[in-house]
Amino acid sequence: MKKKKKENYVISLLQLSFSSDVNKNLKKAVEWVKKASKQGAEVVCLPELYRSQYFCQKEDPALFELAETIPGPSTNAFQKVAKGNKVSIIVPIFEKRANGIYHNTAVVINADGKILGQYRKMHIPDDPAFYEKYYFTPGDLGFKAFKTKTGKIGTLICWDQWFPEGARLTALQGATTLFYPTAIGWHPYEKEQYGKAQRDSWMTIQRSHAIANGVYVASVNRVGFEKTVAAQAGLEFWGSSFICDPQGVILAEASTDKEEVLIAEVDLTHLEDVRRNWPFLRDRRVDAYGEMMKRFID
Repeated sequence: MKKKKKENYVISLLQLSFSSDVNKNLKKAVEWVKKASKQGAEVVCLPELYRSQYFCQKEDPALFELAETIPGPSTNAFQKVAKGNKVSIIVPIFEKRANGIYHNTAVVINADGKILGQYRKMHIPDDPAFYEKYYFTPGDLGFKAFKTKTGKIGTLICWDQWFPEGARLTALQGATTLFYPTAIGWHPYEKEQYGKAQRDSWMTIQRSHAIANGVYVASVNRVGFEKTVAAQAGLEFWGSSFICDPQGVILAEASTDKEEVLIAEVDLTHLEDVRRNWPFLRDRRVDAYGEMMKRFID
């Protein structure tokens, strides 16, 4: 008798803090991936730029030395971990593509250890202590979905999470889960007045992507206070990593300040049921959206 194909799959987010030692960060991330695998995870995602502290708090040409190639230290290490533990891994890195061309990239490694491809961050912010335009060339691979051993997934990165277009175009390629590796936090002097609203907005916009597209959303952030510039206040990363279902229901949520493994199952029967009852993809007026290609409609 033919074995029935397994459809559901288990995903995991690793909410971690990071030091200034790239080798220790890599070793730590490897151990946490193994930990998630032992808990049943089949797809694991690390936070944005996991191999270092969030260096974009200042503009410094010396920090380009943190970048790595593909293949490189991260892919070499996690290809072995993926194959050895039969787990697919999303590895967000500071990619050196060529001399003078750098990207904020998520590499997707299949459970057999092979690289399925990479996504390069499309939307690049430039805010106080988030000076990413200095370091990162905008992505030129478009929005992508990847067929892992256990399920079809998409990955976007941090600032991408505020843009519904990226979520939609990734979901339309068949991704059943959208992963958002992230490095987002509070400016200490803003936290008391704006902190709750900022965090709530961050969660709400991503839950809305799940609802509008009928997909699971998994957003993983780092935790801890990082002050990489003596004259600045630093950043307090707010954690709060979460996984929600296609109705936006929170399935797993982390604290604001602790390292944690989050685990949840992607239930494709539930996904189908939600899409049948909320047929947003069916009712899209694709013939009427041409104006979306304009910056602004005057």
